[in-house]
Amino acid sequence: MPLFVVRNIAIVPGGHGQRSTTTAISYLRVMKSIAMIPARYAATRFPAKLMQQLGPKTVIRHTYDNTVATGLFDEVMVVTDSETIFSEITNNGGKARMSKRPHESGSDRIAEAVADIDTDIVVNVQGDEPFVQQKPLEKLLNVFRGEEGRSVQVATLIQELKDPANIADPNYVKVAVDKNMNSLMFSRSVIPYARNKDIVITYYEHIGVYAFRKKALLNFTQWPITPLEAAEKIECLRYLEYGVPIKTVLTDYMGVEIDTPEDLVKAEKLLLR
Repeated sequence: MPLFVVRNIAIVPGGHGQRSTTTAISYLRVMKSIAMIPARYAATRFPAKLMQQLGPKTVIRHTYDNTVATGLFDEVMVVTDSETIFSEITNNGGKARMSKRPHESGSDRIAEAVADIDTDIVVNVQGDEPFVQQKPLEKLLNVFRGEEGRSVQVATLIQELKDPANIADPNYVKVAVDKNMNSLMFSRSVIPYARNKDIVITYYEHIGVYAFRKKALLNFTQWPITPLEAAEKIECLRYLEYGVPIKTVLTDYMGVEIDTPEDLVKAEKLLLR
């Protein structure tokens, strides 16, 4: 476990005019964080998307290597139901773990894997985020630090949506937030709905990168699937429906999330820039 060591030197009067020193050593615990990448092979909209070639590497290797390259984590690991994905990572020097049973969501998958791992914060980096970068993940981790961070249990990244076609697209999950950047609702529908056309609205997209305190993640797996979660197919709605706030962290554009074959084409063009 990482530790900072602080030495306090005290001068204590000794006998016969001598002075002796005693050293008190106190330990301040450092917040430990790990990144877990859930990787399901049989994606509904784009089967085997994580094994698609994107430039010199597969999508999942881009995601894994870029997460490691941030240097932010004590450990980075892919958690998968696929021996193909497991071999793709481990044969190229990475860390991976096979799931022991089927799971409904990526959060359920990584919760199984972290149950026996000593960590404070678990960051869920979706396997289809090949352009993941250091700065957004660092901002995400920072919301758990300091006095204000003590109350944060779950956090996630968001970015502005400006293209009307993307705002209307149900593949882009939208999020409405309060004045403290806590999420109010996630939806595949357009939220908020602009009934008043004179008001300028900022639309936000939910990026599939979460951070949890370990206990909050393990609690998630004990709760039954909730009605909004089941209707929207957005797992983080389970937290909101059980009364757990989700802190959102605004970031700049992170790249392309690979959900469809068309997204892969966009990613190839972005890789060439």
